[in-house]
Amino acid sequence: MPAPPTRFRFDPQPKDHNITSPRLTNPQAHTQGANSLGHNAKPPIGELRFAAPESLDSPETSINASNFGYSCPSNGGASYAAVVANASNLNLAPSALQVLDEMIGQTGDIFDEDCLTLNIWTKPQTGEKKKAVLLWIHGGEYVSGSSNIRAHNGKYLADSQDIIVVSINYRLNIFGFPGNPASTNNLGLLDQRLAIEWTRDNIQAFGGDPKRITLVGESSGAGSVDFYSFAWTKDPIVNGFIAQSGIANPATPSVSAANWVAATTLLGCASSNSTDTTVLSCMRSQNQTAILRAVSAIPTTFGPTVDNIVAFSDNLERAAAGKVIRKPYLIGNNDNEAGLFEVTYGARGITYPPSFWKLQNLFIFNCGISLRAKAAAIKVPTWRYHYFGEFPNLALSTSPPSGAWHGSEIPMVFGADLDVQNITGRTTEQQRIIDYMEGAWAAFVKDPARGLKKYGWPKYNPDSKTLVRLAYENRTGPNIGSPADYDFSCPWVFPLGNALLYANTTQTAIDVIAGLTRPAAEQVLNLFDV
Repeated sequence: MPAPPTRFRFDPQPKDHNITSPRLTNPQAHTQGANSLGHNAKPPIGELRFAAPESLDSPETSINASNFGYSCPSNGGASYAAVVANASNLNLAPSALQVLDEMIGQTGDIFDEDCLTLNIWTKPQTGEKKKAVLLWIHGGEYVSGSSNIRAHNGKYLADSQDIIVVSINYRLNIFGFPGNPASTNNLGLLDQRLAIEWTRDNIQAFGGDPKRITLVGESSGAGSVDFYSFAWTKDPIVNGFIAQSGIANPATPSVSAANWVAATTLLGCASSNSTDTTVLSCMRSQNQTAILRAVSAIPTTFGPTVDNIVAFSDNLERAAAGKVIRKPYLIGNNDNEAGLFEVTYGARGITYPPSFWKLQNLFIFNCGISLRAKAAAIKVPTWRYHYFGEFPNLALSTSPPSGAWHGSEIPMVFGADLDVQNITGRTTEQQRIIDYMEGAWAAFVKDPARGLKKYGWPKYNPDSKTLVRLAYENRTGPNIGSPADYDFSCPWVFPLGNALLYANTTQTAIDVIAGLTRPAAEQVLNLFDV
């Protein structure tokens, strides 16, 4: 293999990116056992805090990969802590606390900025000479989460489907998305790109095929997948995309800059005499605990921001015009995403009527995904699913039933439901659906263009019966429905959602409803049981 550069600086501009990350110099030292866990970038500390990631120099010795690495610093776990504190006031299902701990609690994690690691699950060559690769990006609203969460432990999927599973960490919250108008932003997205480059350059050492990498994520991980599909059109690396319950939705630069100013002010780094250089230097001198404490006092969250390099404001228009990586796209959402948030909000004493949660399901998840799928289908092979599974060992609440809540499909895809709790066993139907979903996801990973054909999945067309309903009535196999059954309300959901959820001052909910046609108004009233 060619000698790596002595120092590699990540170029944040996709259009100019032509540098590859260093490769392993001793592959055999890194392929022992079923999984490998190690760094893929220099620790983003010191002068690399709030800077674009830099590749590791090629390792001279093997990496101790017997344990997961650190989780990236965040204030994650606060929602779970609130649920624990108020469990007696919630109608929790028997396994709920264990499930939430493993999914969002992060109670056993060690947080450190030296967190840019990845995990690889593989097994000896038994099938394909070069295995297809599923590269997983975790969710957590860009402010929490980790690659070590048991719900997406890759060992079962890698074993049952003979693929390689890679999961990655990326910087979160202000560390990954600082919003500093005077420097590079979207660092977490750049971390993801560097991890994908590392995978391309090194996955052969683990029996993988660098030409068959599929990018997969859930929630903000799905948003990251979507961001990637627009950013890296000239050098895609990946061969397909799976976006579970999320799309790219960046903040405006002004909102992100306001977050940065608020944080620097709270930490005493900004004053009337400060310069951009002195502010950044001061922020680099703060310890991570102090920074996270300051961030927790800021009401808006740190996340991707429009920079017109890796994050754009006109994604739907870009997709429709073909300004996107033209690789197959699988996208979908769960039937009751709000089932998670009803529990976590309720734990903090925040309750809303059922109509609010119906609107959230539509506004934040279903309708955005509907529009993204419609735009994608214009230029690339696209499949869309809607997941309905409800199983006792993954239930969160009994009243109201949590249903197919946000993230509940993850342990089904990875076959890891028994890792996230040990109170309730699998049902026979659940085992069949796990086998089916593992197989379908792996079929797409192995052959994004044709893999789902043998599963009977039609390519998505918003105007015909092509929506794949997974675990519908807890049954195995695809149940094909019409997108219109779930999307009929979308034309008015966005203005209504802005009015109700975000207190839009230019248009009230009454204004929105008053402007509807009579049939549309009747649909609104029927949807909200009025």
